[in-house]
Amino acid sequence: MNVLAPAPARTPPARGVLPWAGPPDGPVPPLPAAPPPRAPSPLAALWLPLRLAWRQLRFEKARLFSAIAGVMFACVLVFMQLGFRSALFDSATALLAAFRADIFLMHPMTLVSFRPETMPRARASQALALPEVQAAVPVYLAQATWRNPENGSRRPIQIIGFDLEAGVMDFPGLAPLIERLKRPDSMAFDLRSRPEFGDIARLLRERGPFDAQVGNRHMEVVGLIEIGPSFGADGNVVMSELNFRRAVKERAASAIDLVAIRLLPGADPQAAKRRLAEALPGDVMVLTQPELVAWERRYWEDATPIGFIFMFGSLMGLVVGMVIVYQILFSDIASHLREYATLKAMGYSNLYLGRVVLSAALILAVLGFLPGFAASVVLYDVVGKGTFLPLAMDTERALGVFAMIFAMCAAAGLLAMRKLRDANPADMF
Repeated sequence: MNVLAPAPARTPPARGVLPWAGPPDGPVPPLPAAPPPRAPSPLAALWLPLRLAWRQLRFEKARLFSAIAGVMFACVLVFMQLGFRSALFDSATALLAAFRADIFLMHPMTLVSFRPETMPRARASQALALPEVQAAVPVYLAQATWRNPENGSRRPIQIIGFDLEAGVMDFPGLAPLIERLKRPDSMAFDLRSRPEFGDIARLLRERGPFDAQVGNRHMEVVGLIEIGPSFGADGNVVMSELNFRRAVKERAASAIDLVAIRLLPGADPQAAKRRLAEALPGDVMVLTQPELVAWERRYWEDATPIGFIFMFGSLMGLVVGMVIVYQILFSDIASHLREYATLKAMGYSNLYLGRVVLSAALILAVLGFLPGFAASVVLYDVVGKGTFLPLAMDTERALGVFAMIFAMCAAAGLLAMRKLRDANPADMF
């Protein structure tokens, strides 16, 4: 008789076969905690909004080009206004900056160099009493009429007279002409004067030294120097002190406009300035060369409306550019409001979306600044040749304008970010 063998008993599964398997009659252990999410790197936090902003901007190419044109217009306007303002100050102080002197004496009532108040010539002799003073050179400044040798027209020109051998002037081209300027009734013409005075450089090449009328006197043009026009004078001529008195007969020899003082090597200008101020009467003002240049600059910046006009023009350019960028960004947010709402529903914060808008502003600032900078460099050259003003691009101005353009676009982006409040997923879907 076959006896069926009993079935072997089923063995329970061993503990720990699966990580979450517990004993069959025991509690189920909790799942292991998930690792905390890693924060995005700083580069990713900047790159991802920037990439999203660029894709949004290039989706509407016509709108993108309109924004770039608006930023470029603001950039060119600011560059030109600041360039004119800088050229104003540089041209107004070019004559004073060309002096090779440490200290200057000037009448306290003088407001600007092209309209100086005269002072006694004896002040130059009194300044020589100080042991640290090496030379005290009187300088004469006046304006007279110049008759164009080509067409006979008259135009005011500034005359500068001084002791040519004292070495207080550093005009380009002056040193080779000193001996010829010692001759009676001789003068040197400023090559950078406006063309309304005549093509003096061509006449010198064709004729050599020739006669020209200054005021009521005929004098000989023996060469060319370089100073440059300013808002106070469109042209300049340089001559010796004696020839100045011959050309400007109404000026007494004892009435001078400026005294240029050179100190001995190693002398302290500030200490010498204090000693001169104590020794001289109160009808003169003692200034170092930087203080004299600042005095002239302050007149054009504060006492005339020109500096304010240029700054106001720059501000208006930034306002116009900000309005254009704001309209572009506001329209872009309005047209993509559902997309922004979707991103909010996915968990993106308003801060992240704000970075997208500011990234778009940065892109517009860069894309508008680059062509604006290139156009401004070309315009500087064209306008500088047309006006004979020292218009030149420098790194400091370029960086400053870019900072202003970026701030303009960022301000427009911050204003446009208010539209993101309308991107509510509950209202959109």
